[in-house]
Amino acid sequence: MNEPPVPRYLELIAAVRARTPARILVGRAGSSYRTATQLELRRDHAAALDAVHAEVEMERDLGLDLVRRFQLFEVRTRAGSKEEYLLRPDLGRRLDDAAREMIRKECPAASVLQVVVGDGLSAAAVAAQVPALLPRLDEEARRRGWSFGRPFFIRHCRVGVLNDIGDLLDPEIVVLLIGERPGLATAESLSAYLAYRPRPGHTDAQRNLVSNIHARGVSHEEAARRIMALAEQMRRRQMSGVAIKEELVNRDVCHGDDLTGNESRPRLA
Repeated sequence: MNEPPVPRYLELIAAVRARTPARILVGRAGSSYRTATQLELRRDHAAALDAVHAEVEMERDLGLDLVRRFQLFEVRTRAGSKEEYLLRPDLGRRLDDAAREMIRKECPAASVLQVVVGDGLSAAAVAAQVPALLPRLDEEARRRGWSFGRPFFIRHCRVGVLNDIGDLLDPEIVVLLIGERPGLATAESLSAYLAYRPRPGHTDAQRNLVSNIHARGVSHEEAARRIMALAEQMRRRQMSGVAIKEELVNRDVCHGDDLTGNESRPRLA
């Protein structure tokens, strides 16, 4: 006998759930989640807590080959511990004196592109995304004939540290790869903050962002393309922030049709 066709609404539910890790249309037991959903929730919450409190170890998390290739070294902000970093965000926006001295000594000034890695609020994101993304940025910069400053790692880092880096090294563009605050969908999401000649006193209004870089979000390839497209705009217009917009273009890298059956939508350039 032929099996009855799957109802259309079940196909739609499956399609929606395939598009997002959010806990929607997962069913219930009485007024509560089902046991499997509740266990997944507890697992993901534990992973988020671990990501926030864990510390990055460069050779273990980034790989010895990557550390050697880029001659990565570590500096710190004024936050003396993870606990202080979480309680005092302002301290994570400033490099300590030893960091400033080491950066001046080890990094060439006035590069076109200076990439920095910061732990932020997710060590797991740094470990999962940086080893694939950093080499792509290096290759794309060199393909354009841009000088690429020596990357380094900042422990207990907040986004505002961009200003100190710009003040110390005077690169045209600084890219900060930093772990995002983890959620219950993923603890491995990385952000890339960009700024054109950042200086003390600059705010988020002078910065641009490519976020959600992770396995189910923005791919490493797409992130590198978007970061470099923004950097090209910044160089051309000699500014960054709210005046710089990502452009929409039709590309073959679109991730399939939308749920209504329409053709793939344009993605950000």
